[in-house]
Amino acid sequence: MAQNHSQPEDTYITLDRTTLETVLEACLVETELSFLRERIFAYRAGVSALPAYPRALAAPSDVDTIVLQRDAFLGELDQILAARTVRRAVYYLSRLQKGIGEARCSSVNDINLNRWKEYDEVLTDSLWVMDRRDTSGAHRAWYWGNFIPQIPRQLMLRYTRAGEWVLDPFSGSGTTMIECRRLGRHGIGVELSPDVAARAAETVDSEPNPFAVTTDIVVGDSATIDYGPVLASHAIDRVQLVVLHPPYHDIIQFSRHDADLSNAPTVESFIDRFAVVVERARAVLAPQRYLAVVIGDKYHEGEWIPLGFRAMQVVMDQGCTLKSIVVKNLDRTRAKREQQALWRYRALAGGFYVFKHEYIFVFQTP
Repeated sequence: MAQNHSQPEDTYITLDRTTLETVLEACLVETELSFLRERIFAYRAGVSALPAYPRALAAPSDVDTIVLQRDAFLGELDQILAARTVRRAVYYLSRLQKGIGEARCSSVNDINLNRWKEYDEVLTDSLWVMDRRDTSGAHRAWYWGNFIPQIPRQLMLRYTRAGEWVLDPFSGSGTTMIECRRLGRHGIGVELSPDVAARAAETVDSEPNPFAVTTDIVVGDSATIDYGPVLASHAIDRVQLVVLHPPYHDIIQFSRHDADLSNAPTVESFIDRFAVVVERARAVLAPQRYLAVVIGDKYHEGEWIPLGFRAMQVVMDQGCTLKSIVVKNLDRTRAKREQQALWRYRALAGGFYVFKHEYIFVFQTP
């Protein structure tokens, strides 16, 4: 089933840790289902009355309190109440107790698999239906062809931990850097145009930085930049995620600079230049970490050019393992929305289908 980003923001509640543990322990030794339900029902009523907050406003868990996603936690309690036997209720109770008291995370993200039901925001299907881009906070559509913020956000949630470093060699308007601030990841962006970089830096700085992370936009050519001094200036020698959103060849001309990939004279030259960008970024990516390429295809003189798959092969040829291909629906992009009837006529007349998707290729380094 396709996953859509447009869902209500999750809210969180702060619970007294001792009270919760006491209730669970008392229920685990209860032999009468009616008494067990009575305890859980009373506790649930109290929890339901507590104020709920967005995650960013909820106080972090500590030795005295625990922060839980409200709906997921209430759902766990409802599952216990719906149990028809003490044995089944105790099974659910034990699972809840384990999820609260023990974290089970991978080495590449902060997702606690013992509380996996709390992560509704994190997409896991290979089709992403996004009817609009996130325009909250500092996100603004001032840069033609700019990134949809939900994409770098999803990639960071899946493939980074708080405090790790993200590299974006095609920084543009700074979308990835804004999401770095929101999620508590450090970010380095590379932008070819000094004017775009300056405006992007101002835009990123207007976004709150509650985790006090670094978001650095460097002016340079991502095909020739020496990342060594850039990383050294932040006392690091590797990043943990690379997100590449290159031009889709010449569909949009971003500048008149010869090094701009949108000015590559042919598809072959575009691919060759892109390969150099990938090679330089991959060299500073930590082993067994992730690199993502976000790109679409193009149509030229009656022929569909599989630009995305050509770019995919570039990364695979450099020894990276393809982990996923995600297709993102582009149903409501501004250009297509304003010319839907015209594009439909052209498609009918020309025997082709209208572009409504782009690819997100996810790779892991050796």
